[in-house]
Amino acid sequence: MRFVFLIRINICYNLLHFKLKLWSVSKKNVFVIKKKNKKEVNIFFNCTFTTNIIKWEFMSKIIAIANQKGGVGKTTTSVNLAASLAVLDKKILLVDADPQGNTSSGLGYDVQKLEDKTIYECLVDGLPVKEAVLSTEIDHLSVLPSNINLVGAEVDMMNMTEREKILKNLLDEVKDEYDYILIDCSPSLGLITVNSLTAANSVIIPVQCEYFALEGLGKLLSTIKLIQKRLNPNLEIEGFVLTMYDARLRLSNQVVEEVRKNFQDMVFKTLINRNTKLAEAPGFGQPAILYDANSRGSDDYMSLAQELLKRNDGI
Repeated sequence: MRFVFLIRINICYNLLHFKLKLWSVSKKNVFVIKKKNKKEVNIFFNCTFTTNIIKWEFMSKIIAIANQKGGVGKTTTSVNLAASLAVLDKKILLVDADPQGNTSSGLGYDVQKLEDKTIYECLVDGLPVKEAVLSTEIDHLSVLPSNINLVGAEVDMMNMTEREKILKNLLDEVKDEYDYILIDCSPSLGLITVNSLTAANSVIIPVQCEYFALEGLGKLLSTIKLIQKRLNPNLEIEGFVLTMYDARLRLSNQVVEEVRKNFQDMVFKTLINRNTKLAEAPGFGQPAILYDANSRGSDDYMSLAQELLKRNDGI
């Protein structure tokens, strides 16, 4: 979120007149406030301040959750982080950009019975996102669903103009309606994932606390760097999330140490512990916070959501 603060101050001091324009930019959400000119006297500096404009702007933040390695917890992180943010009273859109449709089924939808209103129709046929978005059991949480049809989207999109920016253009139409838009990427670096990274402001990278976890990171980081260079120069790495952590295992602790050593502050402090409830919840079409709010997995993702908000100035 971007905060634009324009304040014009007319200062009269010892017969000298100064005009000062102060611009400051930070990550804040946006709304607009207009105030009439109001004079205030600062006794300490013996000056008169005239405030002309105070302007705030709210902007949604789009976060892709990506790692081309499968089984690292992308979908689990997407569903449970989105649910936790929604419980914290943030308006969330979760985009299922994986043909397996696990995000959609994890929120209670039978992907085999979805009508022709999925992300596939949005990308290929130009269906407005608003017409495909579905509500969930959690207030403030909506999902743009997916199913197996998305497999053919890359072929169908191949001859489209600016095919890497199709998802970005679609989300631009609705982003002002949400605080955060999370995109669950497929375990690949294909055109759909490129679309997701092009549309995103930042990317969260789940890293499994196991031996092969670091193997694919180099390729993913190279892809992110290429997208920054050619398609989305403003793309940032939001952070690395360490998943499937087991404090009893030496290997888990070694992976945590290695990732934090290499990426330092880019690694979220919250560790996502291995938890049975996290594995069971999708079978009931619910995020962990609905399936068992007192579970360790639910607590972990709530902590991650709070840490994410803190990184974004509490917005």
